[in-house]
Amino acid sequence: MTLMTRRELFTTTAAGLALTQCGRSPRAAGVSNVSIVKAPGYTMEVYDTVYRLVAEHKLNVRGKRIVLKPNLVEFDPNTAINTHPIVVHAAFEAFRKLGAAEVKIAEGPGHRRATLDLADAAGYFETVPRFEDAFTDLNLDSVTKRAILQPVSQLKSLYLPHTVLDCDLLVSLPKMKTHHWAGATLAMKNLFGLVPGGVYGWPKNVLHWAGIAESIVDLHHLFPRQFAIVDGIVGMEGNGPIQGTPKQAGVLVAGSDVAAVDATCCRIMGIDPARIEYLKLARGEQNLSERAFRQIGEPIQAVRTRFALIDPWRQMIQAG
Repeated sequence: MTLMTRRELFTTTAAGLALTQCGRSPRAAGVSNVSIVKAPGYTMEVYDTVYRLVAEHKLNVRGKRIVLKPNLVEFDPNTAINTHPIVVHAAFEAFRKLGAAEVKIAEGPGHRRATLDLADAAGYFETVPRFEDAFTDLNLDSVTKRAILQPVSQLKSLYLPHTVLDCDLLVSLPKMKTHHWAGATLAMKNLFGLVPGGVYGWPKNVLHWAGIAESIVDLHHLFPRQFAIVDGIVGMEGNGPIQGTPKQAGVLVAGSDVAAVDATCCRIMGIDPARIEYLKLARGEQNLSERAFRQIGEPIQAVRTRFALIDPWRQMIQAG
């Protein structure tokens, strides 16, 4: 069997995307609020910052079931791969304080099968009291088959975990990172961790075979009740999402329109969101301009931190 190079895979994916877009148009997108706040470090101040972020969006969470979905992928003490546990715990406490009936933390890593060992290495047990009681391994959760009504990818349905299907609000808590295949991995790409490894195996290649950008959009549409808080305090640049290098950005970005959140994060990273295929599929290029969103807090220019990119992304998506 002949393996494609990364550049060949990139070209093939782009060609496939052009075919799948024929006859399809993105769903309507309105002007939405996106919060940008400075957060220089993982200190106790993060708790107040995250609470204010959630509160200012006036989410109706009292009496609701909330699931927090961090980005928990691999562990390397020399880099910054995972959502920092302080950000996760801050969100956990914020939703409890705002009256949520239940707050769970859930993840289904695509690389490691021993999820609790990974969470322990990443500092989650140390930071989140009684973490194991609050946590669900989505790779091993009970599942239900859900049809994808208007698929963008080659998928027609997916088996998905009950923990996320049954919640009232899914909160994506990604790490701000570059990605060697998708360009950037943020709130929307973070949803890959919802797909159970117990059904689809590791590393969930069904999503790659069906089209990475297209699968991201299909997953996004399956969960209409979302909120996102992106951990950009220390992100990852270069050969992300695992083998890149830490990048201090000192920012948290949040909002209910996760495509708008991701587009804003791209601009902070120095990436043109109109060149990220899953954002174009989700929102349409015409709905990715800065005027399409209402920014709350810091202007993008005040927090912009150019993230390094690998070829071929360096030539294709770096913003001015």
